[in-house]
Amino acid sequence: MNSRMSWAGAAVMLFTLGGCASQQGAQKTPSEVLAKGEPQSEEQKLFYALGVTVGRQVQVFDMTPAELEFMLAGLRAQVKGEKPAVDIPTYGPKLPELARTRSTARAEKEKEKAKGFLEQAAKEEGAVRTESGLIYKSLTEGTGAQPGPSDTVKVNYRGTLLDGTEFDSSHKRNEPMQIPLNGVIKCWTEGLQMMKVGGKARLVCPSDLAYGDRGTQGIPGGSTLLFEVELLEVMQKDEAPAE
Repeated sequence: MNSRMSWAGAAVMLFTLGGCASQQGAQKTPSEVLAKGEPQSEEQKLFYALGVTVGRQVQVFDMTPAELEFMLAGLRAQVKGEKPAVDIPTYGPKLPELARTRSTARAEKEKEKAKGFLEQAAKEEGAVRTESGLIYKSLTEGTGAQPGPSDTVKVNYRGTLLDGTEFDSSHKRNEPMQIPLNGVIKCWTEGLQMMKVGGKARLVCPSDLAYGDRGTQGIPGGSTLLFEVELLEVMQKDEAPAE
């Protein structure tokens, strides 16, 4: 549903732009700016957003504070044009394997953390746990059409992680989304077919019905996802957007 920038590509972009920024003359440091609140100028906001974007890409490494400091040291050396403290041709090729190892370990921790939550969610009054593991709870019963597995639907929704972090919301964009049910995560393909137009439901999606161990931008691998979905319309075939 969204394009993904590799962590390596994001880091290269940060190095390049960081080098440009370092040539702009004496300015207040980010620490000085952030001590007074959020970034103020458009340029400060852009570079802060760039840092968040790169952070999302490298979160796969699940770094400790000390490891983060080493990464930042390498970043500063690259931006300043200093000689690296380690042999990059030797250690650079080892990064993908480290990413896989850390990603797998983090995904397992996320899934273990979700077990108790899933059990409690399945016991809630009105909740239904399907054979796949999806936990479906109707919040408002609809009375309209019920979509099939390949239909395109119009929905409003809000998605959060278990800790309440919101990662996506059509309400914030103030625009419902039109999606084909055979082109989304398994949890949605199954859950939306249990709804009727006019209905609202809560979908609790174990990771294997969402983005799996790999995750996606803003969603760590192994994450159980929570969605509140309102089914607005089942689109007619001639109304559905071209894929």
